[in-house]
Amino acid sequence: MGIKTDEELTKAYKFLSEGNLAQARDVLAQAIGYNFDNSEINFAHWCCSYWVDFIQGLPRMEAYEQGDGLIARWKSFRQDSEQKQNFQQKTIYALQQGIFSLALKAYDLSKEEGSQSQLADLYRKKGLCLKKLGKYENALNLLSEAYRISPQSSVILAEMADCLALCGEEKNAKVLFREAFFIDAQRIEIEFLESELICCLIRQVKEKGYTGAVLQEWIPVYGVLYGVFNVKRELRTQEAGRLRQEIFAKENEIKDPSNDSRLLVPKLINMYFWLIDHYARSNEGNDKINECLLQIRVHDENIYRMYTK
Repeated sequence: MGIKTDEELTKAYKFLSEGNLAQARDVLAQAIGYNFDNSEINFAHWCCSYWVDFIQGLPRMEAYEQGDGLIARWKSFRQDSEQKQNFQQKTIYALQQGIFSLALKAYDLSKEEGSQSQLADLYRKKGLCLKKLGKYENALNLLSEAYRISPQSSVILAEMADCLALCGEEKNAKVLFREAFFIDAQRIEIEFLESELICCLIRQVKEKGYTGAVLQEWIPVYGVLYGVFNVKRELRTQEAGRLRQEIFAKENEIKDPSNDSRLLVPKLINMYFWLIDHYARSNEGNDKINECLLQIRVHDENIYRMYTK
């Protein structure tokens, strides 16, 4: 690329990172005039065109709605952008800085009111924005506050785990990821997770052909099999009793042909993994462990073999 092209791209990326999409598009439109076949310029211009109208419509929304709208559109944008042949990670990074800065500003202007769960959700979303901006410690502080209010939220735990992994605290991250996917795998917004620890696992499970909710249920199963979810905590007696009850209920659900076994099987297998760990730690004998292994084998022979090899 020529010096002029580099200068135009540098200027455009600065506008992108500041959330000034219209200005970035104007700069890129001029650059296309003498670089119509430049893939980086064309991709950046497409990105701007994708966002400009939406950004210009933000003032018509309430602050909280603006933040939610930006995050929701980012999810669809990432799916669409990854289909482009001229995809450029450098452009995505600059745009990410701009979009999540705008979202954080919107959430900062939102009133901290409503129920405790709504307040926890606001802190979680602020934490997500800070994480996307690379401010991991600040993100963890807000996510920890969200967790204090809502300790059983799988999406909050997953975001905390992601930040810990990005900070190099993999042991603590593994504990929280395992916990989050056990509580409610399907509520976790895996599109926003970015630490290599979890993203590598997600890619590996996707390669097996799983998608959507089914993919999310299989992630903790393969997390155990591949040694990612290998840092564990002991279940309290009350938790173990509740887990056994939940397994019994799920085993009955799976017998009903109207229920989706594609979701129930991985959920059950993960439950059995937790129960086996509990039995192994509490020295309750091999008989109970073998009963769990037999049930895993009934539901999926291949998973049984991988787990017991």
